[in-house]
Amino acid sequence: MTYLPNATHDPTLRSWVTSANDPTTDFPIQNLPFGIFKPLRSTQRSTESARVGVAIGDQILNLYACQEVGLLTGLPKVIQAACRESSLNQLMGLGERAAHALRNILSQLLQVNTTQPKNELSILTPMSDAELLLPATIGDYTDFYASIFHATNVGQLFRPNNPLLPNYKHIPIAYQGRASSLAVSGTPV
Repeated sequence: MTYLPNATHDPTLRSWVTSANDPTTDFPIQNLPFGIFKPLRSTQRSTESARVGVAIGDQILNLYACQEVGLLTGLPKVIQAACRESSLNQLMGLGERAAHALRNILSQLLQVNTTQPKNELSILTPMSDAELLLPATIGDYTDFYASIFHATNVGQLFRPNNPLLPNYKHIPIAYQGRASSLAVSGTPV
């Protein structure tokens, strides 16, 4: 997906989410990364399902909640439906145009010159009260050797006397990966 600079990247934009205006934040209004989270209640896990969210300052904008209260009505129904999912698969499957349309609506919603939603508390979750989850359901993946050194080092594990097979220099070498080996950062292994 290619994100070319547009009006949502304007460095002068400010948000009504005060922490997004802090110059040290990783998530100003110009950077609205998508993810999946589960709200927590105090120290116990919430019974609420995983939700699509967007980081803004020290908060997460809950897109399911935004859709529920009518803040995403300007979007096509298929994008609204993707905002109700528990992974990013459906949203990613809609392609670049859908992502740009959603980003534009979210940027407008979060700008300081926009009327702050009355239901602010129902659509924002403090990051400190959320558990970040694997953002996509991954069925399978293929991994490639990144360099001749990578291929040689792995080859030494399986074939100490002949670590680099001759075909490596002629065609890219890939191998089947395990989806079970993917985890959210910070997960103990």
